[in-house]
Amino acid sequence: MAAMNLVSAGVHSFNLKAGKGFSISKPKGCKLGPRAALVEAGPRGDGSPVALQVSRGDLAADLQAEARAMARAANASVYSPELLANKYGSRPVQAAKRTLEILVALGSFALQLLVDQRNGTLDRNKRKRAIKLKGIFTRLGPTFVKLGQGLSTRPDLCPPEYLEELAELQDALPTFADADAFSCIETELGMPIESLFSSISPSPIAAASLGQVYKAQLMYSGQTVAVKVQRPGIEEAIGLDFYLIRGLGFFINKYVDIITTDVIALIDEFARRVYQELNYVQEGQNARKFKKLYADKEDILVPDIYWNYTSGKVLTMEWVNGVKLNQQAAIESQGLKVLDLVTTGIQCSLRQLLEYGYFHADPHPGNLLATPEGKLAFLDFGMMSETPEDARSAIVGHVVHMVNRDYEAMARDYYALDFLSTDVDVSPIVPALRDFFDDALNYTVSELNFKTLVDGLGNVLYQYPFNVPAYYALILRSLTVLEGLALYADPNFKVLAASYPYFAKRLLTDPNPYLRDALIELLFKDGRFRWNRLEDLLIEGRKDRDFSAKDALQPVLRLLLGPDGEELRNLTIKEAVRVTEAIVLGSVADTYNSAPSFIQTLMINGNGNGALAISTADLEATMELRNQVFRIWGLLSSSENFDPALLQPILQVLQQPEGRSLGGRVVGGVTQRLAARLLQQLLRTPTVPTSSSL
Repeated sequence: MAAMNLVSAGVHSFNLKAGKGFSISKPKGCKLGPRAALVEAGPRGDGSPVALQVSRGDLAADLQAEARAMARAANASVYSPELLANKYGSRPVQAAKRTLEILVALGSFALQLLVDQRNGTLDRNKRKRAIKLKGIFTRLGPTFVKLGQGLSTRPDLCPPEYLEELAELQDALPTFADADAFSCIETELGMPIESLFSSISPSPIAAASLGQVYKAQLMYSGQTVAVKVQRPGIEEAIGLDFYLIRGLGFFINKYVDIITTDVIALIDEFARRVYQELNYVQEGQNARKFKKLYADKEDILVPDIYWNYTSGKVLTMEWVNGVKLNQQAAIESQGLKVLDLVTTGIQCSLRQLLEYGYFHADPHPGNLLATPEGKLAFLDFGMMSETPEDARSAIVGHVVHMVNRDYEAMARDYYALDFLSTDVDVSPIVPALRDFFDDALNYTVSELNFKTLVDGLGNVLYQYPFNVPAYYALILRSLTVLEGLALYADPNFKVLAASYPYFAKRLLTDPNPYLRDALIELLFKDGRFRWNRLEDLLIEGRKDRDFSAKDALQPVLRLLLGPDGEELRNLTIKEAVRVTEAIVLGSVADTYNSAPSFIQTLMINGNGNGALAISTADLEATMELRNQVFRIWGLLSSSENFDPALLQPILQVLQQPEGRSLGGRVVGGVTQRLAARLLQQLLRTPTVPTSSSL
């Protein structure tokens, strides 16, 4: 269910007594304030009056209750273009009437676009037309509200101005009759409403396009719950609309060349998601899966489902007291910080998108609540989506390529991300990426605004034959929404800065081969190891609460010492020689500088030019390398869960033949370089020492 308009006035309630009807009362001082309810329910399957509350610890009973809920939803509608065609193809009058209504609304909009194009004001009036389209979708009803929200996540179909305006669509349709809602509850759950609830609000506390929500108390336990009831006739309304929209899709695919995306496929995918939202048992199962995956963190709350009170059209869930995330004053009045909650949301969103791949596809402010305990509550699980496993790694790799400004690799990533067919030549896209990102990346990661990045990328996607998968569009929307919420509290907040610790942790610890290669690509350039990149990754990775020093760099070490790591071993040997030499020379320099001046003149056969045959610039670089390595070791060793035992596997491998060979090559390289420096020092002509000599 989409955005809920929450009532802040006093709430009346029905006191229900079995067999005695309703008596209306208003609890003294009862105010809802800025709070919301989330409801998920499981319907009774046999229709007999049984005790409905299931013990939380009784897994078997809970599964049985869920099975009964599924039985009650057995006849839930499933999207089928063929069935819709058969049904509405035989109702030409009804279809023609609705078609006329839609054509008048959208036709007037298209006419305005045509006038803008002829007058050369198409670009200048984009914002104005986007606002107009938002109003048209709202008037046309639930299907078009959902359609507008779906388009707001498609940068390949809509310019940025339209994305922004359509993202503001709210499911604030008029409520339907309470009597119809209560009748639906009784029909779906097979019992009189007074046998189910001891009290229920006389009017909905939230209304949306597909249903509305009531606050109630369970008769048998007194538990406060939220009960979501589906809007009557909603299946009929959206069924007819999707039948007509699909017909329009055929026309666009055949005659509108400017749109390269398969419009029919988009419509079918979107319709399937909307129909899934109509099955409240499915929503309950979505919530249960989401809770299992992500509510293991103490700062995340997902309401419990009451399966015995849930059906295909009625959903009952634990009531959540909380404040919508865009109500900053109300949140801060409870001693909470919006930025802390947004950061929690970002970390959870990244886990959803890139760890398990199962994510909340509608994360607008009405579905995110701050609880008095400081937890972030997720609501409304009707629309969920999944990130393919290959794409999860490709997204992290894409970030690495962006940081490295490797635009050719970024363009190739679009194959793995399923943006482009493999037969599409990406070479024309590279200059567009370079033009945009060279300018955007002049900022540091902590300064880069995510919305600016998305808008710029959206312009690139809009100009080229991209087919943005639904999961990626929803990722962009999710993070953009969270950044927008944070900007209310802190105009300088950047979602990329808050996200970077997660990416750094994943790169340092994830054994996935794609991410392992991305880390190596980030750390090595032109055969040299970039210690500053490793230091930055460790600094950022440590900010992530799940960072483990024990796991850091283990994937790379396993490759380094494995049978496929010869190329990496050669690079590592060269770098190990440099680091060892830096440590040795740094120690010599420290000893020399700490010695009395008369001792300095006697060192190295009295050579007055200093203890080392090395220029000042080279010495400074060597000392910086040594200090950087020491800082990196300090970052690892000071981590909370650091254990020196993590070095044991490395030592064990070094004792094996391949490891001994690696160590021998490093020692040999260091010996050669130090011997060369010593010989150079011995052959130097002594000069009179100066105060600036080392």
